[in-house]
Amino acid sequence: MNDRVDALERVRAAFERAGYTVAGVRELLGPMAGGALAREQIVPALRATSGNSPLEAAVRLFWLQVPVPESAFPEAEALVAAGLAERSGGELRALLHIEPLEGTDGSHLGHVVSDLKVRPGEGRALRPDHVVGAGGASASLAQLVIHRPVDNALDLGTGCGVQALHLRDRAARITATDLNPRALALARLSFALSGLKDVELLEGSLYEPVKDRRFDLIVSNPPFVISPGGGLVYRESGLPGDEVCRRLVGGAAERLTAGGWCQMLANWLHIDGVPWQERLAEWLPQGCDAWVVQRDVQDPAEYAELWLRDSCEVGSPEYAARYEAWLDYFERQRATGVGFGWITLRRTETDRPAVRIEELRHAVEQPVGAYVARILDGLTAARRFSTGCAQPLRTAVDIVQEQIGLPGAEDPERIVLRQRGGLRRAADVGTVAAALAGVCDGTIPLPPLLDAIAELTGMPARQVHDHAEAVLPELIADGFFEMP
Repeated sequence: MNDRVDALERVRAAFERAGYTVAGVRELLGPMAGGALAREQIVPALRATSGNSPLEAAVRLFWLQVPVPESAFPEAEALVAAGLAERSGGELRALLHIEPLEGTDGSHLGHVVSDLKVRPGEGRALRPDHVVGAGGASASLAQLVIHRPVDNALDLGTGCGVQALHLRDRAARITATDLNPRALALARLSFALSGLKDVELLEGSLYEPVKDRRFDLIVSNPPFVISPGGGLVYRESGLPGDEVCRRLVGGAAERLTAGGWCQMLANWLHIDGVPWQERLAEWLPQGCDAWVVQRDVQDPAEYAELWLRDSCEVGSPEYAARYEAWLDYFERQRATGVGFGWITLRRTETDRPAVRIEELRHAVEQPVGAYVARILDGLTAARRFSTGCAQPLRTAVDIVQEQIGLPGAEDPERIVLRQRGGLRRAADVGTVAAALAGVCDGTIPLPPLLDAIAELTGMPARQVHDHAEAVLPELIADGFFEMP
């Protein structure tokens, strides 16, 4: 064991000397080869890595998964001793996929170890306990997670350890769990190659490995794929429909400290005749503020095609039968589609938590984790808002006003408040809200401001106050105004 630990440390040092980071690979490949690689086309990347540098050897061996001469990588002995590669005919062949990981701020976090990728046309099937590497879903979750230091964090369903690595500078203690023993073994390698020490690794399903424990932060990229069964543990839980996500959401409150956060990705069924928002509302635990965002929806055929491509079944003899099985399954569920999105919970223990379930399809400012606390604070503030309260309002710093109308017209047809950052919402507003956006700086209570607006516009003061009472809660919840 000590020999393997030493070998992994030597490999880590060799990766550092070679500059095997996302930034280093990006510079080496250039935009064309990098773009092709993102589409799983490796020929341009092979052309860009045809030299003899250690970085080129690392990219070819562990990212592109092609053999390199033993002499190409300076720590070939350590690679073999660590179980990361094997010798064959004077060449090194990768046994595992290893790629660098970049933080949401562009920093180098380390390296993640996963099973070798299976590319279309290779004729290989994924093993049932296949461990997938970093991808679009894991990046989406990393962008969502709150930027706040915590004492202890739980990465539930860690896979190859991506989210734990993202938490390395945010959590004093990290616990990572997974049902798949192979995932835990590869996560351990990821942490060793990244210099991340003392992560607690536990085997088990859902919250079972951490029963009776509480965490300041829980993150999860669970096996949320809704399927008729396929046995790929990294994406399918074995539970029916979207049950795995419902259980994770429903059980979160009992595993959170006061003020603790749970943030996860999820899929959910759209059932014929049942609004998806109502289904998701039933999942939410008591005592937690909640923000649920649907980012995409696919119909059953699109969804089946996506995950059949993921498991490289397109073009196989079983493809048509598997496709039919997915469609039959969704038909039995009365499913019209599948939603994908984010779920954020914050434990407050209040009887009337703030809850918003919404759809946001447009691009938003990343990382969302940098301002997600403000979003939930806004939902909470909107619940307690009243124009009669003494607390002043402040216009959010990223708001611009647009006036739309015919050229030369005395009054605009529409006034729009627009967020230049954050969730980039836009809201049609009237004269009162527009006037408040221009004067609310967090120092003057609202009642005298509303009286002044009534005097300037000639509107009755009661009408101005009533209008503000009606529209401001939604504008606060949407982040156009803040209660400092």
